[in-house]
Amino acid sequence: MPLTTHPQTVDDNYVLVASLDNVRNLSNILKAITFKDHAIFNATPNGLKVTVEDSKCLQANAFIQAEIFQEFTIKEDSVGFQVNLTVLLDCLTIFGGSTVTGGITALRMCYNGYGYPLILFLEEGGVVTVCKINTQEPEEPIDFEFCSTNVTNKVILQSESLKEAFSELDMTSEVLQITMSPSQPYFRLSTFGNSGNAHYDYPKDSDMMELFQCSKTQTNRYKMSLLKPSTKALALSCKVSVRTDMRGFLSLQYLVMNDDGQICFVEYYCCPDEEVEDG
Repeated sequence: MPLTTHPQTVDDNYVLVASLDNVRNLSNILKAITFKDHAIFNATPNGLKVTVEDSKCLQANAFIQAEIFQEFTIKEDSVGFQVNLTVLLDCLTIFGGSTVTGGITALRMCYNGYGYPLILFLEEGGVVTVCKINTQEPEEPIDFEFCSTNVTNKVILQSESLKEAFSELDMTSEVLQITMSPSQPYFRLSTFGNSGNAHYDYPKDSDMMELFQCSKTQTNRYKMSLLKPSTKALALSCKVSVRTDMRGFLSLQYLVMNDDGQICFVEYYCCPDEEVEDG
């Protein structure tokens, strides 16, 4: 393929080179975190982490492991930059980005370091398009200080069951209330919308529940407007891990399988809207 046979001497200038035979393996996962214009890219030898944030209340991270790329070369321990995510996705899908037409677009992504643009070489059917996107110095992502040692409750669900819940809950509700408990109702989603209150319960021994680890009863509310972007990741995923920590912060980790059957992760962090007193 033309994009994987570029002369090595050309690549020597770049601090980061990443190639994919199928651009959808990157574009699809980026769509799952597209709710603001700008994204922070951080590349390490392990792969690519892309972060999008909203007003210090919501953070989404997409992790694309180095193994997913056909080539992933990085010359520094860490390479970071910020780009307009909307523009990047427009470029990545310049050939349509659909498998329906039968065409598969190959990507070669190159970055030369601070102050240089992100260069994309996209090839489909022998036609190569080159896009250059201006980069900015990356802002420091917010540290939500969400660590596994402070996790009080965790469940892992089949994504289908969560999609079903979201289709039945009243999305006119301003908040989604999540109750997690070692005793009944175990795991409950509640909304308070125009058509009244609605609850969706999951028994802990449900076929849809892969893991149930709840050490204390917690009820927290999260702004629906902050959670709505995560439904893009839910739509792509096959499993989702729902975790809360002692402060009531929420982590939604989605396991996404790409067109080639490889696994990527998308994680959303959301701060609670208000604490609900038990009892």
